Amino acid sequence: MSRIHPTALIDTGAVLGEGVEVGPWCVVGPGVSLAEDVRLVSHVVVQQDTSIGARTIVHPFSVIGGDPQHGGYKGEPVRLEIGNDNVIREHCTFNRGTPGDRKLTTVGSNGLFMTGAHVGHDVIVGDRVTMANHATLGGHSRVGDRVFLGGLCAVHQFGRVGQGAIVGGLAAVTRDVIPYGSAWGNHAQLHGLNLIGLKRKGYDKTAIRRLLAAYRELFEGAGTFADRLDAVETGYADLAEIMEITAFIREDGKRPLCLPGE
Repeated sequence: MSRIHPTALIDTGAVLGEGVEVGPWCVVGPGVSLAEDVRLVSHVVVQQDTSIGARTIVHPFSVIGGDPQHGGYKGEPVRLEIGNDNVIREHCTFNRGTPGDRKLTTVGSNGLFMTGAHVGHDVIVGDRVTMANHATLGGHSRVGDRVFLGGLCAVHQFGRVGQGAIVGGLAAVTRDVIPYGSAWGNHAQLHGLNLIGLKRKGYDKTAIRRLLAAYRELFEGAGTFADRLDAVETGYADLAEIMEITAFIREDGKRPLCLPGE
């Protein structure tokens, strides 16, 4: 049974699952779907055309499913889809997509979005992502699984952050960050691999040494970057993580890449 505070406003077109809790002064708009055991603590706005997955908790003064912040948006039908078991803290803003792209913003499951985090239009966010206070994702950006984005960092529109990467606080990310990379500074530079994340994921010392060797060969070796990329792709074909990095680099050759010392 859902629990709806008498001060909450629920549109007749909204669909609420079993065990949903909508707290004081919340607004749930048309086309909204709240799965089982979703909790809107208080003063939350879920504007429209948004689905929120099971057991997700949204804290006060967040605006979820707001219109895309795009000058060309004229009210067309666009959506936001959020996965299960997320914690969305105070003052977060998650925008819907735009007609010119996917018409959809997607957020995965098991994420933690701290105070003031912003997910822009048409963004894709993976699973188990942490966005610290006021971290910002520009429109159309892509963030892989298990990424950590430090407080007040900003990923440029269309930017990519590969899975397992960490971005330091206050970093301006104008170039794509490789999977498992560690980027920080303003503007962000690559400073090696996310060793803490790799250790937490269970990689032993031998595996980490090989990953570091491949990283150094790719980013610090002799010859052109294209030649080094080919060599690493051949020499470390048995390492799935390195193959993921090389595939990430090749996926969109038009995008600038976050590199060491630039």
